[in-house]
Parts: sequence; C-alpha cells; structure tokens
Amino acid sequence: MSETLRSLAEIDRLIHEPARLMIMSILYVAEEVDFLYLLHETGLSKGNLSAHLSKLEEAGYILIEKTYRGKVPLTLLRIQPEGRAAFERYRSQLKEFMRQLPKE
Repeated sequence: MSETLRSLAEIDRLIHEPARLMIMSILYVAEEVDFLYLLHETGLSKGNLSAHLSKLEEAGYILIEKTYRGKVPLTLLRIQPEGRAAFERYRSQLKEFMRQLPKE
C-alpha cells in the first residue's frame, strides 16, 4: 500500500461518515444550532440524526443541551473544542491526501 493510501486509512472515521460530516460541517461554522435546523439542513430522519448526534456526543465532539423555549422542548447543539480540533485535523488530512494524488 502506498504512503498516500496509508494516510487515508488514518483519517477520522467518525467524522468521515457522510451524515456526521454534514453535521460537523454545519456545527463548525455555527455557534449553536437547534435539532430542527439540523434535521432540515441534513435531510436525515429524526432517528437517524439522533443516532449520529449520540455518536458525536459520546466522542466528546459535540455538546447536546436539552432545554425549553417557553413550554416547548428545545435541543441545542454546539461543537466542543475537541470536536473543532478533530474536524480541523480531518480537513488537513483530507487536503493532504488529495494533494498527493497523481494528476490525470
């Protein structure tokens, strides 16, 4: 296996999954979003989105805060410093991998 392909094997697989990559990309640029915003932006089902959020929360990448707006339940999501650092590493690794690929 070439060094280029080996570097791809070291990429953060938790973030690399497409749905979680969408979630992390949104949270990376936003200070805070609510669950319904993420649901709309990602196009995922409630259950699927919840499952991916749980995995990101378990890894310490995001913070999930359940609160209320008046009497209506509200779930707020924020990227944690560890998640921000992991996403930046992921971006750097992916850029480096793409840079090393041979041109056509």
